[in-house]
Amino acid sequence: MENNNSSEERPTVMVTNDDGIDAPGLRALVRVLISCNLFRVLVCAPASEQSAVSHSITWRHPVSVKQVDINGAIAYAVSGTPADCASLGISKEPSLGISKELFSFVPDLVISGINMGSNCGYHVVYSGTVAGAREAFFNGIPAVSVSYDWVGGKSSVDDYTLAAEACLPIFRAILAEIKNKSYPLNGFLNIDLPTDIANHKVCFKLDGNICSISIFVHL
Repeated sequence: MENNNSSEERPTVMVTNDDGIDAPGLRALVRVLISCNLFRVLVCAPASEQSAVSHSITWRHPVSVKQVDINGAIAYAVSGTPADCASLGISKEPSLGISKELFSFVPDLVISGINMGSNCGYHVVYSGTVAGAREAFFNGIPAVSVSYDWVGGKSSVDDYTLAAEACLPIFRAILAEIKNKSYPLNGFLNIDLPTDIANHKVCFKLDGNICSISIFVHL
């Protein structure tokens, strides 16, 4: 169910991923976005895991879409890839065999994640998470992909919430730049968060055509 409290005044954020709509990283991100009551939250994510599918799309057959109950958001699970989900979620006309657009709002920002595992270096080529953000960017929508460096035996699902909270100031800064029409539209942002996120601080600067994000250890 959508949270309608002052919804007309809030920017619209759409969340997708490649780990699937039930993945703890996506659910934690959505909870944080909803709980701050600053955004209209949409979700359009794969019905099942689509890790490492890169920017593949569904071509020869239609996809199916099912509405999912996420309190505070409008959410759909799609039998397709992250790129399919991003394309469907931002489209204002029928596509991929779906008879009508999913949402009545075009998102101001697409966030893909939070991925289980880092996506840096050559991994961005294979990542479905990065592809979800890239597809939105290709269609003129500002986008961010977010990944958390999960380590088995050390990480816990609570770390996804910490990762989402660490990124929240970045999302707010991007949306402020978008509102002011000063956000650079010549690229999209890929954020990788360290394993021990509780003992790190995220520092960032949005400056003209350059977006710089640094992560520092608390001393």
